[in-house]
Amino acid sequence: MSPSDHRDGRKTEHHPDSRRFTLALPEGEARLEYRELADGRIDMFRTYVPPAARGRGIAAALVRRALAWAREHHARVVPTCSFVRRYVTEHPDEADLAD
Repeated sequence: MSPSDHRDGRKTEHHPDSRRFTLALPEGEARLEYRELADGRIDMFRTYVPPAARGRGIAAALVRRALAWAREHHARVVPTCSFVRRYVTEHPDEADLAD
């Protein structure tokens, strides 16, 4: 499974102009929002999954995709979103990206 794939085959989309990663679901749009800090780091500050879609790995798919994008761009990540912070803590292979 690539970082942009969810286990049900859906694809996450990156929208650089609005600084978000999204996943379209029947229940609504799931998203991870970020901001670029002055020092070049990426602050991943919010994830949202519609209540009816929670517990299916949607937020994790968004975080995987966002971290892969950060890695491709050699960017450090500030995980101010509690979900992103927990994901990075639970996935040591991603810890090198986080400040």
